Amino acid sequence: MSRRNISKKRFPEIDSTYNSYLVSLLIQRILKSGKKTIAENIVNEAFEIIKTKTKEDPLFIFEKAVKNASPVVELKARRVGGSTYQVPIEVNSFRATTLALRWIIKNSRQRVGRGMSIKLASEIIDTSNDIGNTIKKKEETHRMAEANKAFAHFKY
Repeated sequence: MSRRNISKKRFPEIDSTYNSYLVSLLIQRILKSGKKTIAENIVNEAFEIIKTKTKEDPLFIFEKAVKNASPVVELKARRVGGSTYQVPIEVNSFRATTLALRWIIKNSRQRVGRGMSIKLASEIIDTSNDIGNTIKKKEETHRMAEANKAFAHFKY
């Protein structure tokens, strides 16, 4: 790690189909082995499935799902005097959306189904309705942070 320069965050370009920055982040997270067109096709098919199932704007449902899955606090391991404490720390908005996208994709990959687009669409719909494994993960994170609230004075 360099001592002089702080590296700038590089953000992906806005998605051309939906004109949304959040969709381009989703495509980047789905990306495997540099196959961006395949990742774009998966996301577009998932959004079409969302549109047919819910009869609403898929971008609105996706944004609602990311908002529902975004955590407020997370735990960081902090070593103090030979023992490690799990310290609850508030999450900034960029980190919260990153975690939400990561959890949505991870849980959609673990789902049972035919194709990735169907699994992704189902997970986004479930998360927007406040059910599913992504919401469980968020609630579990919040519960752990609540349990370790006593160590909050060890903040960085």
